[in-house]
This record gives sequence, structure tokens and C-alpha cells, in this order.
Amino acid sequence: MSQRKFFVGGNWKMNGSKAGIEEIVSFMSKGPLDPNTEVVLGCPSIYLDFARSKMPANIGLAAQNCYKVEKGAFTGEISPCMIKDVGVNWVILGHSERRNIFGENDDLIAEKVAHALSSGLKVIACIGELLEERESGKTTEVVNRQTKAIANKISDWSNVVLAYEPVWAIGTGKTATPEQVYFLIMLNFII
Repeated sequence: MSQRKFFVGGNWKMNGSKAGIEEIVSFMSKGPLDPNTEVVLGCPSIYLDFARSKMPANIGLAAQNCYKVEKGAFTGEISPCMIKDVGVNWVILGHSERRNIFGENDDLIAEKVAHALSSGLKVIACIGELLEERESGKTTEVVNRQTKAIANKISDWSNVVLAYEPVWAIGTGKTATPEQVYFLIMLNFII
């Protein structure tokens, strides 16, 4: 198995404009990037084509979601084929907002991950617990459940980056310690 590159991902969520993307492109183009680091930016789907046309080739782009089938009557959804058609090779799936605001469950996320991978996309699969789950000592249970759902649908993890995204750390000023992240990552390798 080949050694993976260091991975840095960012997501600008439901923010942005063409002018804002131009500013990000300017910033990302200024300094040299370590060739051993893969950089991927999550972009709203409406701007994927524009951002890909402007962003340096060494910066990857990720769609922020996709559905579990190739095509059909799923108004508002996008498919992995559509993402690839605009030159984007990554997708973020299982983001806490998709889970907690839009009600996506572990099984749906796992199906989406499996379909995206089978369609040739690379996946940033998000896992993480709510504050009340953390405070009640359920972090390990929740993260294991989320990861196991994906593991039940895929066997090759070479195009998957697991992103530990504890919901309790979003906008609260609280952050996971390196030890907490390392523990959860190591625990998930056991699954």
C-alpha cells in the first residue's frame, strides 16, 4: 500500500460568490504548497464548475453532497457523474449539518459513500457526535456506529478520508484535542 499524503480540507458551506471565489483563488495561487500535502476545498454545487475553471490544478475541489443514484427524479440533488462532469473529483458526505439538520441517517450516508466511490469520486466521510452524546459518554458508540455503517458498504478505503467533526466543536469555541482525535481514529481502524 502506498503512503498517503498529508490531507488538508476546507469547506465554505453555504457561503460564497464568484467574487469571493476569485479572492480564494488569488490566495491559493500566491504561495507554494508542499507537494506532499493534498488540499481540497468544499464548494457549493452551483459554483463547482466556476471554481474548478479558476482554481490552480494542484488544489482539489469537493462537492458538498451527492445522492446515492446516478440519475432520476430527485429534484435538487446532484449525482457523482454530474460532479465528475465538471472536473471535480471529491465529495463531502455525512457532514454534521446533513445528519442533524436534514436528517440523513447512517445507512443513507453509507449508501451515498458507496455510490460515490463506485462512480469514481473520492470521499471525505464526516463522523462525529453531538454535545449531549459527548457529555453522556457516547462518543465512541456514535463514531463507531457511523463508521461501521460505511464499512458495511465498502471494502476499499484508499479513496476515503475520514473527517472527525464533532458537532459540539462547531461554533462553540471548544475543540477536540489531538489525543481525542487520535483515539477515535485508532478505534475506527479496529472496526
